Amino acid sequence: MPNWQKELKEWIKALLLAVVLAVVLRVFIVDNYIVDGDSMLPTLHDQERVLVYKLGQKLGIRPQRGDIVVFQYAREPWRDFVKRVVALEGDQVEIKEGKLYVNGKVQSEPYLSAPMLGSYGPETVPAGTVFVLGDNRNISMDSRDIGMVRLDSIKGKAVIIYWPLKSLRLIQR
Repeated sequence: MPNWQKELKEWIKALLLAVVLAVVLRVFIVDNYIVDGDSMLPTLHDQERVLVYKLGQKLGIRPQRGDIVVFQYAREPWRDFVKRVVALEGDQVEIKEGKLYVNGKVQSEPYLSAPMLGSYGPETVPAGTVFVLGDNRNISMDSRDIGMVRLDSIKGKAVIIYWPLKSLRLIQR
């Protein structure tokens, strides 16, 4: 076999391996999501792209308070939302006088840019669900409007903003 054919064969093998690895990563471990709208300001901005870690969900690792998750919107299954988990199953959640209370304790939320308007609850988060809110609470469509989010509708946890490059950073709780 001529040298160029051996070289071509090696390139084809490397390319096929790269494609297989990319598919495995995308299907089982990570996905990407484009933020649509301003409901997560100032943490996430419209049209930023985030990497979503899916493997934890597949392994049954449940989200924690403060995690930013991507989930399938139950009323419109073709839409995904990105929101912050603020209460877990069994927690009592209430919003009053511009503050979030979980189990009767006011929550410190330094990522908010404006005080919350309105009130909610108190309500207990049912088993198998979480309560989510956008960081830009006054314009966010979240658990106050759409109800609790089922754990099985959560696609994964947003971990890295990767685009635009000037915004590249890890997403903190």
